[in-house]
Amino acid sequence: MKLYDLSVKNAKEELVSLSKYKGKVILIFNSATKCGYTNQYEGLEALYEQYQKQGLEILDFPSNQFMNQAPGSNEELSNFCKLKFGTKFETFAKVDVNGEDASPLFQYLRKTIKGDYPTEGSLINRLFRRNDKIKWNFTKFLVDKEGNVVKRFAPSFEPKDIEPFIKELL
Repeated sequence: MKLYDLSVKNAKEELVSLSKYKGKVILIFNSATKCGYTNQYEGLEALYEQYQKQGLEILDFPSNQFMNQAPGSNEELSNFCKLKFGTKFETFAKVDVNGEDASPLFQYLRKTIKGDYPTEGSLINRLFRRNDKIKWNFTKFLVDKEGNVVKRFAPSFEPKDIEPFIKELL
């Protein structure tokens, strides 16, 4: 299975094929509106505004799995992002990112690339990292123009620090 074989639901619960993003660099992340990292929306929108015309797409997937920090309907979450942070990239329907009910997209992302960049923990943990679970909101995945997941960023990794990786892929 490839990334482009998957479909996801938008905020209106309509199916969207990820093949729509073929030939684009994609930054995919799980989000929450009541999270300490919510201010990263500003940096993500700045990246989108700067690089969207060159082929960058940013896909936002709210998840309520971490301390119920994404309350509200899909429409409410999407409107929050647009009104508070001026986001123009798409906010999709709420998903689970871990566990049996995890969305097929996040199952795929987690299995494709394990561990966050920069690698956290001791040398032993880094060498033997096998846990593919998403640790928190705002875990970010970078996908190249061919649909390959090339990097996974920890929630604390700021959007501005992802810019060099995006530029390299564009």
